[in-house]
Amino acid sequence: MPRYKIGQAASLLEVSPDTVRRWADRGRLKAVRTQGGHRLVDGDQLAALAAEIAAGRGTPPIVLESARNRFEGLVTNVVKDKVMAQVEIQAGPHRVVSLMSREAADELRLAPGVRAVAAVKATNVVVELPAQP
Repeated sequence: MPRYKIGQAASLLEVSPDTVRRWADRGRLKAVRTQGGHRLVDGDQLAALAAEIAAGRGTPPIVLESARNRFEGLVTNVVKDKVMAQVEIQAGPHRVVSLMSREAADELRLAPGVRAVAAVKATNVVVELPAQP
């Protein structure tokens, strides 16, 4: 399971690092400390909180904004059968769902909590992994 630094978690949740620290201190988000004292958040917990936050926001009306072609976020759910996979990504307030081959989902090791990018072209959504900082 991937783990994220406080700053990475804050960026993905679109909040400040201090907010993530406070949530960890209050138990809203479980964080573990490294031997060096840095806090890390499990990806599956981060994905669950991202989905919870997005559900509370509702869907904002699109009035003056245009969609972008790439949505970075966290995988929140993966459903696989023998041939296909359905992958859900929470990218800020946007929930993006992609259908792909099971082979592709397995190759990318997609699971709740994994950081991913949904690249949107017409009616196709291609899931990519971002470069690691």
